[in-house]
Amino acid sequence: MSKAFILGGTGQIGLAVAERLLKDGWQVTLGSRGRQQLPTHITEIGAKPCRVDRSEFEELASAIGSGCDLLIDTIAFDAAHARQLLAVQYNVGQIIAISSASVYSDAQGRTLDEARQNGFPELPHRMTEEQSTVEPGPSTYSTRKVAMERALMEGAMCPVAVLRPCAIHGPFSAHPREWWFVKRLLDGREKIPLAYGGQSQFQTSATENIGALVSTLAGSRLGGIFNIGDPDAPTVLEIGNAIFAECAIDANLVLVDTQTYPPRVGATPWSVPKPFTIDDAKARCAGYRPIGSYRETVSRTCRWLMEHHPDHWRARFPQLALYPYDMFDYGAEDSFLSASAAGGAAN
Repeated sequence: MSKAFILGGTGQIGLAVAERLLKDGWQVTLGSRGRQQLPTHITEIGAKPCRVDRSEFEELASAIGSGCDLLIDTIAFDAAHARQLLAVQYNVGQIIAISSASVYSDAQGRTLDEARQNGFPELPHRMTEEQSTVEPGPSTYSTRKVAMERALMEGAMCPVAVLRPCAIHGPFSAHPREWWFVKRLLDGREKIPLAYGGQSQFQTSATENIGALVSTLAGSRLGGIFNIGDPDAPTVLEIGNAIFAECAIDANLVLVDTQTYPPRVGATPWSVPKPFTIDDAKARCAGYRPIGSYRETVSRTCRWLMEHHPDHWRARFPQLALYPYDMFDYGAEDSFLSASAAGGAAN
C-alpha cells in the first residue's frame, strides 16, 4: 500500500487531502503539533496521527522514518521550510506543497498584500500559472511563499508539485470566510449590505477540489506549478445566496454602490474592486476533475459552522480575527442602512 505523510495534517486542507487519499487506498499519516483532536470520521477510515513540530528542523526526518511515497506540506511558508523538505527528499517519492495565488502581481508589481496601501492590482481574468509573481524575499506573505516555491523547485531531485489555491473553503478551518454571512444569519440580521453591488469576484478553492488535484498528481507523479480553484468564480452575491440556501435562513441583501477601497460598509472577505480569478486549465490537462462548484461544495462548511458555531469566534477562528477591521460592526451597518433609507448614504 502506498504511504502518504501530510504535514499540517489536522488543518482544513490536510484533513480534506487525507480523506481523499484514504478513499483512494493510501495509507495516510497526519503530522501536526498534536493540539487538535482529529474528527472521528478521519480516524474511522484509517488516518494515523503523528506528532511533529516543523519548527524543529530534524523532526520531519524522524517523523517519516523509513520514508513515504508522497509527502504533502500544507503549511510550507518560506525558503527554510523548502530546505526542510529537500533535506528528506531522498527518502520520499514525491513532494506536493501548498502555496497561494496571492503570489501573482500586476505590471506595476502590485499584489493583494499591499492592496490597501498601493491600490488593488490590475490582473487579467482567469490568471494562468504564467502570470508574473512578486520577487522572493522575507517581507510579506506572498514574497515568502514565492521564496518557498523557488527553493523547492530549484533544489528538487524528486517530482515536486506546487499548488496555488485562492480563497480556500471547507470545514475545520481557522479562517472560514463563510462565517461573515453565517454569523449574521444566526444573529438575526434581516438586512445585509454588500459592497460593490455584490459583484466582487475573489476566486474560491474548495478543500475537496484541492484533495482531488492532490490525488491526480499523486497517481501520475507529475510535477510543476498548478492553480487550483473551483470551476466557477462566484460573485459575493452568489456566495451569499448559496450560504443562505445551505443554512435555510434568509435575509435581504442590500447592494451598495461602492466607490472606495477598502469599502466602508458591506466589506465581506471576498469584497474586491476588481476580479481576482485563476485558470485551472493546466491541472485539467493533467487529468484533474473538480468535485464540484462553490455552490456544490460549500454545504459541508455551512453545516460545520451551523453545528459548531462558537460564542468566542475570535479564539476559534484566529486567522479571521486578524482582519484589519471589525467584521461585525452592526452599528455602522444600521447607520448606513438608515441613511440609505433616508436617501443620504454613501460608500
